[in-house]
Amino acid sequence: MPSAAPIVTVDGPSGSGKGTISRGLASRLRWHLLDSGALYRLVALAAARRGNPDDPEELARIARSMDASFGSVGGAEQVMLDGEDATVALRTEETGEAASRVAAVPQVREALLQRQRDFARPPGLVADGRDMGTVVFPAADLKVFLTATADERAMRRHKQLKGKGIDVSLRDLSWDIAQRDARDASRPVAPLRPAPDARTIDSTDLTPEEVIARILQWLEAAGIGPKRA
Repeated sequence: MPSAAPIVTVDGPSGSGKGTISRGLASRLRWHLLDSGALYRLVALAAARRGNPDDPEELARIARSMDASFGSVGGAEQVMLDGEDATVALRTEETGEAASRVAAVPQVREALLQRQRDFARPPGLVADGRDMGTVVFPAADLKVFLTATADERAMRRHKQLKGKGIDVSLRDLSWDIAQRDARDASRPVAPLRPAPDARTIDSTDLTPEEVIARILQWLEAAGIGPKRA
């Protein structure tokens, strides 16, 4: 998908650090950010609120018509859905699990495709997801596939939820992540996999700053973005 703005895609499984890396990279570059997972979470949340979370055609209608916006208040993320603040509800494990099921519905993926592509505008875009480099932005300037061991991903998620005051067992998280991995990798439409031309980073033993620095080096070597971000 050609774009007038440079695009970096960051794909990978749940808990690999995509969100942290993408937000940090977009901030350093002063580019726009697409959190594609949030869009699927919004569809799942809207469907649950309307009482019809399993009908593919209704899910697609929601994906096309939902009134969603992303912003910040006092430096903190704020996501609005149909005029209401959905920031907290969006990040629960329940919504994440529902979003993984919604993301496997072909009609939903098709409905959100152009909506995601519309995020690409100057000065540039960092796109975070699972099929950003393979489906949504196949002509991206740089494609990154971020991985980490399953145990490390579960530990990160556990720490993140604990920090938010959410009590969840590490065993349950490990099981949930394994289920999401299997579902995302085996779905018939846009399965989770690195693009053939993606560069893979195993973040298990790396800090977010180290991962971001590596991506910035790749961009600088390719002549993309600020020389000193």
